[in-house]
Amino acid sequence: MTGTPDETPTNTFTPGGRRRHRKARVSRIGGRRALVLAMAVPVASATLAGTSAFAADNTGTQAQGISVDDLAADDAQLVKNLEERVADERLGNDVSGVVLDADSDTALWDHNGATALMPASNAKLATATTALTLLGANHEFTTKAVYGEGTLTLVGGGDRTLTSDDLAEMAKTAADGLKAAGRSDVQVRIDDSLFADPSLAQGWNEGYYPTEITPVRSLVVDGAAVDDTSIDAGKVFAEKLAEQGITVDGEVSRATTKDSDVPVAQHKSAPLSEIVKTMLKTSDNNIAETLLRMSAVELGKPGTFESGTALVRQVLSSYGISLDNFEMHDGSGLSRDDRIPAATLAQLLDSITESPALSSILEGLPVAGEAGASLGPEWGRFDDPNSECAVGKVQAKTGTLTGAIALSGVTKTEDGDWRIFSFIENNSTADPTDIKDAMDGLAATVNGCWA
Repeated sequence: MTGTPDETPTNTFTPGGRRRHRKARVSRIGGRRALVLAMAVPVASATLAGTSAFAADNTGTQAQGISVDDLAADDAQLVKNLEERVADERLGNDVSGVVLDADSDTALWDHNGATALMPASNAKLATATTALTLLGANHEFTTKAVYGEGTLTLVGGGDRTLTSDDLAEMAKTAADGLKAAGRSDVQVRIDDSLFADPSLAQGWNEGYYPTEITPVRSLVVDGAAVDDTSIDAGKVFAEKLAEQGITVDGEVSRATTKDSDVPVAQHKSAPLSEIVKTMLKTSDNNIAETLLRMSAVELGKPGTFESGTALVRQVLSSYGISLDNFEMHDGSGLSRDDRIPAATLAQLLDSITESPALSSILEGLPVAGEAGASLGPEWGRFDDPNSECAVGKVQAKTGTLTGAIALSGVTKTEDGDWRIFSFIENNSTADPTDIKDAMDGLAATVNGCWA
């Protein structure tokens, strides 16, 4: 088993750049990756490693074995407030929530926490955890251009952040090499064979693409919202070659590279840790789907939804996270067939806070009131009288679909206690803005500023 155990207490990222002191947990990411690789079959059991900290009856307020009488006065008041506010009619009848004391790993409150509900973009937490665990925070994705028999082929490498400026640099390098070899004309092809069909996931609504999501391919430039991002990228590459004085013959089309093709240019992405932060801050669906597939590809498995989601199950299991009532068909949470209980998301966040290798997930969680992120004022979040007190104090992943709104994250109380929470509602008939206001109020309640 490779990797170095954490033998001393770890400093873990917290909102606002502060760090909290947590009890050390032995974390061997290299060994965890080896464990996942060693699993010969997809994880099929609903319950795998460990017992859920939130295993409880779904009808009670508290997690199993915990009663209000066992809680300190402020925690008992928190539970009372949550019980009252989770009954807000704006949240409807299909609502669940879990609150965990982060330092003791104690479930303070559990309201239907094991219920299977659509998680929306909260599923991205599982995708990010899988990618970082298996690939590492410093992993980079490489886009290549290779030459052979008068053809220049742009090869997709799963970089969803590739830009036209990046392709311009590659085109210049390739053009310089062609000119040095006495060539001034080429055909341009693209090779996006890294990902296999289907390019659309089970449970995706046709209205989602190409604006909310594009068919998943291993080659895209400037995040283009088009059906065939690979051909689009090839055309941009051809244009950049033309600007360098290279004549492009014919139309851009697909081809598969040969072993005899010669590499002539490449571009490496930013580290995975930075890509994860971008994905979570803006809830980028396309980045999430690419990371899901690249997690599989880099482990030598097919670049499919099935391979990626099987790895998600294996990675979460390796952290001891319950897979009771867990069902995932994509990496973004857009699938209306996805089901993740609030208890599972809370457990996942607890594991994230205790693993330095996953710190970029916490760093990427939007902060309440942070402009440019999915909890920013432009989205109408944390701006009503009950929740505005939590601006800058709550850091959480949002999730929004028609019929599903979720919010899962961390916050620090005025007494300095760290809380992990997850709230999910499905099927409320209230206006989505009103639902979000009610959910932001739950997060403000956990923080304690709405006492």
